[in-house]
Amino acid sequence: MQEKVRVVVDAMGGDNAPAAPIAAAVDALEKHENLEVILVGREEVIRTELARRVKTIPSRLEIVHAEDVIEMAEPPVNAIRRKKQSSIVVGMNLVKKGEADAFVSSGSTGAVLVGGQLIVGRIRGIERPPLAPLIPTENGVALLIDCGANVDARSSHLVQFARMGSIYMENVVGIKNPRVGLVNIGAEEEKGNALVKETYPLLKECPDINFIGNVEARDIPAGVCDVIVCEAFTGNVILKLYEGLAGTLMKKIKGGMMSSLRSKVGALMVKPALKKTLKTFDVSEHGGAPMLGLNGLVVKTHGSAKSVEISNAIGQCIQFEKQHMNEKIKEHLIKEKENN
Repeated sequence: MQEKVRVVVDAMGGDNAPAAPIAAAVDALEKHENLEVILVGREEVIRTELARRVKTIPSRLEIVHAEDVIEMAEPPVNAIRRKKQSSIVVGMNLVKKGEADAFVSSGSTGAVLVGGQLIVGRIRGIERPPLAPLIPTENGVALLIDCGANVDARSSHLVQFARMGSIYMENVVGIKNPRVGLVNIGAEEEKGNALVKETYPLLKECPDINFIGNVEARDIPAGVCDVIVCEAFTGNVILKLYEGLAGTLMKKIKGGMMSSLRSKVGALMVKPALKKTLKTFDVSEHGGAPMLGLNGLVVKTHGSAKSVEISNAIGQCIQFEKQHMNEKIKEHLIKEKENN
């Protein structure tokens, strides 16, 4: 019998709330028999939206009332401390108390990051928890770590990112001995700013990761590595450019195919194969960005996330728990301490 996984979904977070997170919860419950979902937010709003989608509330779905909502523009630290009855704070407290395994939100990134550290808490020995989304590549997917949590990172942080990223890719994605690359402006070891120059030799000396050296941004879509290590400023730029370019290319391709009668006829013939190919480069297909290194799982999806992305993020949580990721990270930290 499969072990039950309880996932809290922030019903009030994001541009498309409450419709998108609630639709995602219903969809995920249909896909995963071992899943239990807790929708957190204003109960009346949640029940009204659920009534539009299902005749009866599924037995594996629970509603927990949270009156407040943390808005995108609010200062994160103040909002977390002041709005104790917000969906983010109430949801994360369920994870902290062990009443849930994971928390998924499309709400304020700053509030989710602050709440993850202050409420859920870091695993002992983790310096900075990073956000780590999966991004599509020619060969499948790669883990971009960090993409938004630690702009002012140190070399020791990047080394931990590399180690946690390797554990994640091996256990959750199933890539053995994942290749780790350090984002830089050139492949040569002597290139880069002070941070990457300091980090390179530290990664090179790590016996527990498969470090392949520097990687340039243009090589990332080709799948040259499985774990892409960088501080959050660089990672966020890479992620946003990735998403923007993918959207632009899709529009250009569709526009070109509709430009003449001949191209329209050709489009009908290639449409199924093209749709399948383009779908593999849709970032939303791979769920959200887990915040690695916390005592419980927190997953952040885009503020504009639709139900498919949130549903996939909920599915991520099941795989994370199935592979006992936090236990593996703790075991790794213990071994590292013993070796030092």
